[in-house]
Amino acid sequence: MLGYVVADSQNQTTVISPEQLLQASKKYGPLAVKRFEAWQALVDNNLNKSERIKLEKVNDFFNQVLWVSDQQHWGTSDYWATPIEMLGTDAGDCEDYTIAKYFTLKALGVPESKLYLTYVKAIRLNQAHMVLTYFEKPNTIPLVLDNINKRILPASKRQDLVPIYSFNGDGLWLAKERGKGKAVAGGSTRLKKWNSLLKKMDMN
Repeated sequence: MLGYVVADSQNQTTVISPEQLLQASKKYGPLAVKRFEAWQALVDNNLNKSERIKLEKVNDFFNQVLWVSDQQHWGTSDYWATPIEMLGTDAGDCEDYTIAKYFTLKALGVPESKLYLTYVKAIRLNQAHMVLTYFEKPNTIPLVLDNINKRILPASKRQDLVPIYSFNGDGLWLAKERGKGKAVAGGSTRLKKWNSLLKKMDMN
């Protein structure tokens, strides 16, 4: 289970347990173990840093992973990988970068209410794309964490992206003027991929 178990006595957050590390070693090999250990160190070393530093560290860490299409990587047109699958294989696509950043920032104590997985249209690529958006305060212009443009910029400076909708564990939102927009009836239950991912993470 990738549930970020908090060990209060040590004031630490575990993103990958010793049992998971052992299983991952058998499945993905010793180089993957090094990546998992770096992931845990990322969290350990930044728990008490500012949210801006957390955003930068997490964005930089996962943007090192090789971009590979789902078809090439998983043999299917649309596969949402868990962070363990992404780091284990050292490859992923835009959804995988966004998912890994989202859950790692949550593990670092960034409130879920500030984090949204956001579908956009990447104008230059003329295709659907996913990024992570961070709202320092409600109804403000969010920052965009992206694997295409690796600089963290306000959404207002990402004119190459047209927002479509955003979601997190709290619900599903239609994008509006680069902000969060209004809630969609049914919330995140409408996102089968998201709910399937959560179940998979519980078993990972």
